[in-house]
Amino acid sequence: MADAKIIDGKAFAAGLRARVANGVAALKASHGVTPGLAVVLVGEDAASQVYVRSKERALVELGMNSFDHHEPADMAEADLLALIDRLNADPAVHGILVQLPLPRHIDTQKVLARIVPEKDADGFHVVNAGLLATGQPGAIVPCTPLGSLLLIRDTLGRDLKGKRALVLGRSNIVGKPMAQLLLQADCTVTLAHSRTADLAGECRRADILVAAVGRPEMVRGDWIKPGATVIDVGINRVAAAEPGKTRLVGDVAFDEAVKVAGAITPVPGGVGPMTIACLMLNTLAAACRAAGAPVPEEAAL
Repeated sequence: MADAKIIDGKAFAAGLRARVANGVAALKASHGVTPGLAVVLVGEDAASQVYVRSKERALVELGMNSFDHHEPADMAEADLLALIDRLNADPAVHGILVQLPLPRHIDTQKVLARIVPEKDADGFHVVNAGLLATGQPGAIVPCTPLGSLLLIRDTLGRDLKGKRALVLGRSNIVGKPMAQLLLQADCTVTLAHSRTADLAGECRRADILVAAVGRPEMVRGDWIKPGATVIDVGINRVAAAEPGKTRLVGDVAFDEAVKVAGAITPVPGGVGPMTIACLMLNTLAAACRAAGAPVPEEAAL
């Protein structure tokens, strides 16, 4: 059997960004509205600073407004909530993203709940989760599951009905919304986790396997159904062969899986680039809803 097709998330994300840029230009031309995203960073976490800079750079590249709020680590919770209230009330701000993790003295759930659902660019608010779970229109979908679904459809086509899908991982950020998206696509969905009995056997039945459990190379090649589509959401830093060096690996043992799967995302270069591209898509969609303009098809699930 030939090695699996490598799903190029970086290339797909570049195409999605181009489509978003066209949508931004069209919204400006038709309604005089420039989509705007407020990015709130509290503290000096190095990884968060890198993520935030890449998001802010992408906004500018696509013609959107970037409202940057970099706050000190000792910012009071009340002050952060007051900032969110101001952003909620600002008509130029269509999306709000609070970079996680927050400092320990701040209640993350209270902060996320303070963002009005229609500006919840990350799709973490319980109202958006509820809209997604009940299949109602208007939900803002978390970026990583949305990007994963777009890659699956690009690989297998839009019609996924009847396919057996397994999502490994039950987080509110990836696992649960991913399962809901696949269920809405008429897949037969299993939501599995580290305590699932015969986890390897469950994985072997899946036509579509999404691994989002956060354990380096947990999914072995013999866990995968021959010809299956494998979406590896994991990003884990492990020791490299060279002393003192590290490398990134996914939740799937890629070198084994690529010999069995029909298609697979690499790490890095698979799902990762899709996350920021889908954040841009969510911001454009929120601006379109606010302006009464048509929402981009890829965001209107």
